[in-house]
Amino acid sequence: MTLKQSYGIGELAREFDVTTRTIRFYEDQELLHPTRRGQTRIYSSKDRVRLKLTLRGKRLGFSLAEIRELFELWD
Repeated sequence: MTLKQSYGIGELAREFDVTTRTIRFYEDQELLHPTRRGQTRIYSSKDRVRLKLTLRGKRLGFSLAEIRELFELWD
């Protein structure tokens, strides 16, 4: 199976059953770092994994600050 290299915000929203507003919020919280092509956000495979881990962390009761801290350790 080949993983895509980039994703649009709508693709990720549908895949993870969240709103585009949620994804933009996580971007504002510095959990996701998409590149820009004009007004379009382009999310990498790394952003996709981070979104997945963020949603999993929230379900497990972690705060966004704690999740951000874990990502900083990961990076």
